[in-house]
Amino acid sequence: MCPRKRSRGYTLVEVLVAFMIMALALTVLLRIFASGVRNVSVSSEYAQAVLIGESRLATAGIDATLAPGETSGVDGENFQWTRRVVNYEPSANYSTHVKGTRAYYVTVTVTWPNGDSERSIDLSTIKLLHDESGS
Repeated sequence: MCPRKRSRGYTLVEVLVAFMIMALALTVLLRIFASGVRNVSVSSEYAQAVLIGESRLATAGIDATLAPGETSGVDGENFQWTRRVVNYEPSANYSTHVKGTRAYYVTVTVTWPNGDSERSIDLSTIKLLHDESGS
């Protein structure tokens, strides 16, 4: 009697277990990849919003007279901005005053849609304006 030769191939159970492990690993990798793509999209939107906000801060007093008030507009398809200008009064113990110069506190808020909600950023600066009247 001849001893039986053992088959050198894989059994069906071993193949199924290998496929299950591969499927789980691919599921995890795809979730990580999708999350990374989503984060790139969000950071791109934030970068664009910051550029819009910085642009609106820089043009305050250039595109229109710098005076207290509010202006707004739309950039691109999704980005809405609002620029608020108020008189800036330093704290009571701040004694330096330059005659003929006024200070304004300028804030720009940029908002854009994000699914069912909205994202926004606020940028602020203080702008000085030479007052011709000298008051």
